[in-house]
Amino acid sequence: METGNLSVWLDGKMMNYNEAKVPILTHSLQYGSGIFEGIRAYKTNSGVAVFRLKDHVKRFFETAKIYSMKLGFSAEELEKAIVEVVRTNKLESCYIRPFAFYSDDGIGMNTAGKHVSVFIAAVPFGAYFGGGIEKGIRCKTSSWRRINSDILPIRAKASGNYLNSIIAGNEAHAAGFDEAILLSHNGYIAEGPGENIFVVRNGRLLTPGGESDILFGITRDSLIKIARKEGMEVVETSLHREELYIADEVFFSGTAAEITPITNIDGTIIADGAPGPITKRLATRYRDIISGNDSEYMDWLTSI
Repeated sequence: METGNLSVWLDGKMMNYNEAKVPILTHSLQYGSGIFEGIRAYKTNSGVAVFRLKDHVKRFFETAKIYSMKLGFSAEELEKAIVEVVRTNKLESCYIRPFAFYSDDGIGMNTAGKHVSVFIAAVPFGAYFGGGIEKGIRCKTSSWRRINSDILPIRAKASGNYLNSIIAGNEAHAAGFDEAILLSHNGYIAEGPGENIFVVRNGRLLTPGGESDILFGITRDSLIKIARKEGMEVVETSLHREELYIADEVFFSGTAAEITPITNIDGTIIADGAPGPITKRLATRYRDIISGNDSEYMDWLTSI
Protein backbone atom coordinates (compact mmCIF):
# COMPACT_ATOMS: atom_id res chain seq x y z
CA MET A 1 0.00 0.00 0.00
CA GLU A 2 1.26 3.47 -0.89
CA THR A 3 1.54 5.63 2.23
CA GLY A 4 -0.22 8.42 0.32
CA ASN A 5 -3.33 6.24 0.22
CA LEU A 6 -3.34 5.64 3.97
CA SER A 7 -5.86 7.18 6.29
CA VAL A 8 -4.32 8.12 9.63
CA TRP A 9 -5.60 9.55 12.92
CA LEU A 10 -4.11 12.78 14.28
CA ASP A 11 -5.41 14.57 17.37
CA GLY A 12 -8.89 13.12 17.07
CA LYS A 13 -9.36 13.42 13.30
CA MET A 14 -9.03 10.96 10.45
CA MET A 15 -7.11 12.35 7.48
CA ASN A 16 -4.95 11.38 4.55
CA TYR A 17 -1.35 10.53 5.46
CA ASN A 18 -0.04 13.39 3.30
CA GLU A 19 -2.19 15.88 5.22
CA ALA A 20 -0.66 14.97 8.59
CA LYS A 21 2.13 17.53 8.88
CA VAL A 22 4.20 19.06 11.66
CA PRO A 23 6.84 21.81 11.70
CA ILE A 24 10.36 20.68 10.78
CA LEU A 25 11.53 22.15 14.10
CA THR A 26 9.06 20.11 16.12
CA HIS A 27 10.54 19.30 19.53
CA SER A 28 10.30 15.51 19.22
CA LEU A 29 12.05 15.47 15.84
CA GLN A 30 14.95 17.48 17.27
CA TYR A 31 15.30 15.76 20.64
CA GLY A 32 13.72 12.29 20.32
CA SER A 33 11.09 13.20 22.92
CA GLY A 34 8.26 11.17 21.40
CA ILE A 35 6.74 7.98 22.78
CA PHE A 36 5.19 5.13 20.84
CA GLU A 37 3.76 1.63 20.75
CA GLY A 38 4.04 -1.21 18.27
CA ILE A 39 0.84 -3.25 17.91
CA ARG A 40 -0.20 -6.00 15.50
CA ALA A 41 -3.51 -6.92 13.97
CA TYR A 42 -4.06 -10.27 12.27
CA LYS A 43 -6.53 -11.88 9.93
CA THR A 44 -8.51 -14.54 11.78
CA ASN A 45 -11.27 -16.94 10.79
CA SER A 46 -13.82 -14.45 12.11
CA GLY A 47 -12.26 -11.29 10.70
CA VAL A 48 -9.40 -9.00 11.64
CA ALA A 49 -8.39 -8.71 15.31
CA VAL A 50 -5.84 -6.64 17.23
CA PHE A 51 -3.56 -8.56 19.59
CA ARG A 52 -3.57 -7.43 23.24
CA LEU A 53 -4.81 -3.96 22.37
CA LYS A 54 -5.67 -2.90 25.93
CA ASP A 55 -2.25 -3.98 27.24
CA HIS A 56 -0.43 -2.01 24.56
CA VAL A 57 -2.51 1.11 25.19
CA LYS A 58 -1.95 0.73 28.94
CA ARG A 59 1.82 0.67 28.38
CA PHE A 60 1.50 3.71 26.10
CA PHE A 61 -0.12 5.61 28.96
CA GLU A 62 2.51 4.37 31.43
CA THR A 63 5.26 5.68 29.15
CA ALA A 64 3.43 9.01 28.88
CA LYS A 65 3.22 9.23 32.68
CA ILE A 66 6.93 8.53 33.09
CA TYR A 67 7.68 11.44 30.74
CA SER A 68 4.93 13.70 32.20
CA MET A 69 3.12 13.86 28.85
CA LYS A 70 -0.57 14.73 28.93
CA LEU A 71 -2.06 12.87 25.99
CA GLY A 72 -5.43 14.60 26.05
CA PHE A 73 -7.33 11.40 25.24
CA SER A 74 -8.57 8.50 27.35
CA ALA A 75 -7.38 4.92 26.86
CA GLU A 76 -10.82 4.03 25.52
CA GLU A 77 -10.66 6.83 22.96
CA LEU A 78 -7.29 5.67 21.68
CA GLU A 79 -8.43 2.05 21.52
CA LYS A 80 -11.40 3.12 19.40
CA ALA A 81 -9.13 5.23 17.21
CA ILE A 82 -6.77 2.30 16.61
CA VAL A 83 -9.67 0.08 15.56
CA GLU A 84 -10.97 2.88 13.31
CA VAL A 85 -7.62 3.28 11.54
CA VAL A 86 -7.36 -0.44 10.76
CA ARG A 87 -10.99 -0.62 9.64
CA THR A 88 -10.86 2.52 7.49
CA ASN A 89 -7.77 1.29 5.64
CA LYS A 90 -9.36 -2.16 5.15
CA LEU A 91 -6.21 -3.81 6.46
CA GLU A 92 -5.78 -7.41 7.51
CA SER A 93 -2.37 -8.37 8.89
CA CYS A 94 -0.81 -5.05 9.80
CA TYR A 95 1.46 -3.14 12.14
CA ILE A 96 -0.10 -0.27 14.12
CA ARG A 97 1.93 2.69 15.37
CA PRO A 98 0.45 5.01 18.00
CA PHE A 99 2.87 7.90 18.49
CA ALA A 100 2.71 10.88 20.87
CA PHE A 101 5.03 13.83 20.42
CA TYR A 102 5.58 17.48 21.25
CA SER A 103 4.40 19.20 18.09
CA ASP A 104 5.50 22.73 19.06
CA ASP A 105 8.46 24.14 17.17
CA GLY A 106 11.25 25.87 19.01
CA ILE A 107 14.86 25.30 20.00
CA GLY A 108 14.50 25.02 23.78
CA MET A 109 14.51 21.56 25.38
CA ASN A 110 12.04 22.36 28.16
CA THR A 111 8.73 20.56 27.47
CA ALA A 112 6.64 22.50 29.99
CA GLY A 113 3.57 23.92 28.28
CA LYS A 114 4.34 22.36 24.91
CA HIS A 115 1.45 20.84 22.98
CA VAL A 116 1.29 17.04 22.77
CA SER A 117 -0.10 15.51 19.58
CA VAL A 118 -1.19 11.89 19.21
CA PHE A 119 -0.88 10.13 15.86
CA ILE A 120 -1.99 6.63 14.82
CA ALA A 121 -1.07 4.86 11.58
CA ALA A 122 -1.34 1.25 10.41
CA VAL A 123 0.53 -0.38 7.54
CA PRO A 124 0.47 -3.88 5.98
CA PHE A 125 3.07 -6.04 7.68
CA GLY A 126 4.37 -9.59 7.34
CA ALA A 127 7.35 -11.46 8.80
CA TYR A 128 9.92 -9.04 10.26
CA PHE A 129 12.99 -11.18 9.59
CA GLY A 130 11.51 -13.07 6.65
CA GLY A 131 12.79 -16.54 7.46
CA GLY A 132 9.83 -17.75 9.47
CA ILE A 133 10.02 -20.35 12.19
CA GLU A 134 11.87 -22.87 10.01
CA LYS A 135 14.94 -20.68 9.51
CA GLY A 136 16.92 -19.04 12.28
CA ILE A 137 18.83 -15.78 12.24
CA ARG A 138 22.47 -14.91 13.03
CA CYS A 139 23.15 -12.47 15.85
CA LYS A 140 26.16 -10.52 17.06
CA THR A 141 26.76 -9.48 20.65
CA SER A 142 27.07 -5.73 20.42
CA SER A 143 29.99 -3.72 21.74
CA TRP A 144 27.38 -1.14 22.76
CA ARG A 145 25.71 -1.72 26.13
CA ARG A 146 21.98 -1.50 26.75
CA ILE A 147 20.97 1.77 28.41
CA ASN A 148 19.85 1.51 32.03
CA SER A 149 17.58 3.43 34.37
CA ASP A 150 20.48 5.50 35.66
CA ILE A 151 20.52 7.02 32.16
CA LEU A 152 16.95 6.85 30.81
CA PRO A 153 13.73 5.14 31.97
CA ILE A 154 14.00 1.71 30.34
CA ARG A 155 10.38 0.81 31.11
CA ALA A 156 9.30 3.63 28.81
CA LYS A 157 8.88 2.96 25.09
CA ALA A 158 10.34 6.32 24.17
CA SER A 159 11.78 7.37 20.82
CA GLY A 160 15.15 8.51 22.17
CA ASN A 161 15.81 5.12 23.80
CA TYR A 162 15.96 3.52 20.37
CA LEU A 163 19.11 5.35 19.29
CA ASN A 164 20.77 2.73 21.48
CA SER A 165 19.05 0.04 19.42
CA ILE A 166 19.87 1.65 16.08
CA ILE A 167 23.60 1.92 16.72
CA ALA A 168 23.77 -1.68 17.97
CA GLY A 169 21.79 -2.93 14.98
CA ASN A 170 23.94 -0.97 12.54
CA GLU A 171 27.07 -2.53 14.02
CA ALA A 172 25.65 -6.05 13.67
CA HIS A 173 24.43 -5.51 10.11
CA ALA A 174 27.78 -4.03 9.04
CA ALA A 175 29.48 -7.20 10.32
CA GLY A 176 27.14 -9.39 8.23
CA PHE A 177 24.72 -10.45 10.99
CA ASP A 178 20.93 -10.24 10.99
CA GLU A 179 20.52 -8.62 14.40
CA ALA A 180 22.32 -7.54 17.56
CA ILE A 181 22.16 -8.75 21.15
CA LEU A 182 22.89 -6.12 23.80
CA LEU A 183 24.39 -6.69 27.23
CA SER A 184 23.26 -4.75 30.28
CA HIS A 185 25.57 -2.31 32.05
CA ASN A 186 26.60 -5.10 34.45
CA GLY A 187 27.46 -7.50 31.62
CA TYR A 188 24.38 -9.72 31.59
CA ILE A 189 22.32 -10.55 28.51
CA ALA A 190 19.66 -7.86 28.08
CA GLU A 191 17.77 -8.01 24.78
CA GLY A 192 17.86 -7.36 21.07
CA PRO A 193 17.44 -3.88 19.58
CA GLY A 194 13.67 -4.39 19.48
CA GLU A 195 13.18 -7.87 20.90
CA ASN A 196 13.28 -9.79 24.16
CA ILE A 197 15.36 -12.95 24.30
CA PHE A 198 14.65 -16.46 25.60
CA VAL A 199 17.03 -19.35 26.23
CA VAL A 200 16.08 -23.04 26.49
CA ARG A 201 18.43 -25.06 28.70
CA ASN A 202 17.75 -28.56 30.06
CA GLY A 203 14.02 -28.20 29.38
CA ARG A 204 13.70 -24.89 31.23
CA LEU A 205 12.78 -21.59 29.61
CA LEU A 206 15.09 -18.80 30.80
CA THR A 207 14.75 -15.09 30.09
CA PRO A 208 16.43 -11.95 31.45
CA GLY A 209 14.51 -10.13 34.17
CA GLY A 210 14.19 -6.50 35.14
CA GLU A 211 17.67 -6.34 36.68
CA SER A 212 19.07 -6.80 33.15
CA ASP A 213 17.63 -3.48 31.91
CA ILE A 214 15.01 -4.96 29.58
CA LEU A 215 11.83 -3.50 28.18
CA PHE A 216 8.98 -5.62 29.50
CA GLY A 217 7.61 -6.79 26.18
CA ILE A 218 3.98 -7.78 25.76
CA THR A 219 4.91 -10.69 23.50
CA ARG A 220 7.42 -11.74 26.17
CA ASP A 221 4.67 -11.64 28.77
CA SER A 222 2.38 -13.64 26.48
CA LEU A 223 4.97 -16.39 26.00
CA ILE A 224 5.70 -16.63 29.72
CA LYS A 225 1.99 -17.08 30.42
CA ILE A 226 1.58 -19.62 27.60
CA ALA A 227 4.63 -21.64 28.62
CA ARG A 228 3.64 -21.80 32.28
CA LYS A 229 0.11 -22.91 31.41
CA GLU A 230 1.64 -25.69 29.34
CA GLY A 231 3.64 -26.84 32.37
CA MET A 232 7.03 -25.46 31.39
CA GLU A 233 9.35 -24.08 34.03
CA VAL A 234 10.00 -20.42 33.23
CA VAL A 235 12.75 -18.58 35.10
CA GLU A 236 13.41 -14.84 34.89
CA THR A 237 17.09 -14.58 35.72
CA SER A 238 20.42 -12.97 34.94
CA LEU A 239 22.20 -14.70 32.06
CA HIS A 240 25.87 -14.51 31.18
CA ARG A 241 26.89 -14.13 27.54
CA GLU A 242 28.50 -17.57 27.37
CA GLU A 243 25.22 -19.20 28.39
CA LEU A 244 23.89 -18.35 24.95
CA TYR A 245 26.60 -20.41 23.26
CA ILE A 246 25.79 -23.58 25.21
CA ALA A 247 22.00 -23.20 25.10
CA ASP A 248 19.77 -25.88 23.62
CA GLU A 249 17.69 -23.18 21.91
CA VAL A 250 17.62 -19.39 21.73
CA PHE A 251 14.90 -17.19 20.29
CA PHE A 252 13.71 -13.60 20.12
CA SER A 253 10.19 -12.44 20.91
CA GLY A 254 8.52 -9.17 20.01
CA THR A 255 5.53 -7.57 18.35
CA ALA A 256 7.40 -7.28 15.05
CA ALA A 257 9.65 -10.33 15.46
CA GLU A 258 6.89 -12.54 16.93
CA ILE A 259 8.96 -15.69 17.69
CA THR A 260 12.23 -15.77 15.76
CA PRO A 261 14.76 -18.59 16.31
CA ILE A 262 18.42 -17.63 16.75
CA THR A 263 20.71 -20.34 15.41
CA ASN A 264 24.10 -18.60 15.38
CA ILE A 265 25.57 -16.12 17.86
CA ASP A 266 28.96 -14.50 17.27
CA GLY A 267 29.78 -17.30 14.81
CA THR A 268 28.92 -20.04 17.32
CA ILE A 269 26.23 -22.43 16.09
CA ILE A 270 23.53 -22.96 18.70
CA ALA A 271 22.96 -26.70 19.34
CA ASP A 272 22.59 -28.32 15.89
CA GLY A 273 21.97 -25.05 14.09
CA ALA A 274 18.24 -25.57 13.56
CA PRO A 275 15.21 -24.10 15.37
CA GLY A 276 14.50 -26.29 18.39
CA PRO A 277 11.35 -28.17 19.43
CA ILE A 278 10.33 -25.83 22.28
CA THR A 279 10.74 -22.79 20.06
CA LYS A 280 8.58 -24.44 17.41
CA ARG A 281 6.01 -25.56 19.98
CA LEU A 282 5.61 -22.06 21.40
CA ALA A 283 5.55 -20.51 17.93
CA THR A 284 2.78 -22.88 16.84
CA ARG A 285 0.70 -22.08 19.92
CA TYR A 286 1.31 -18.36 19.46
CA ARG A 287 0.26 -18.56 15.82
CA ASP A 288 -2.95 -20.35 16.80
CA ILE A 289 -3.70 -17.64 19.37
CA ILE A 290 -3.15 -14.64 17.09
CA SER A 291 -5.13 -16.40 14.34
CA GLY A 292 -8.13 -16.83 16.62
CA ASN A 293 -7.83 -20.61 16.67
CA ASP A 294 -7.24 -20.99 20.41
CA SER A 295 -10.35 -20.49 22.56
CA GLU A 296 -8.31 -20.23 25.76
CA TYR A 297 -6.84 -16.87 24.77
CA MET A 298 -9.67 -15.22 22.86
CA ASP A 299 -9.69 -12.35 25.37
CA TRP A 300 -6.32 -11.26 23.95
CA LEU A 301 -8.01 -10.41 20.64
CA THR A 302 -10.04 -7.27 19.89
CA SER A 303 -12.20 -7.70 16.80
CA ILE A 304 -12.22 -4.96 14.20
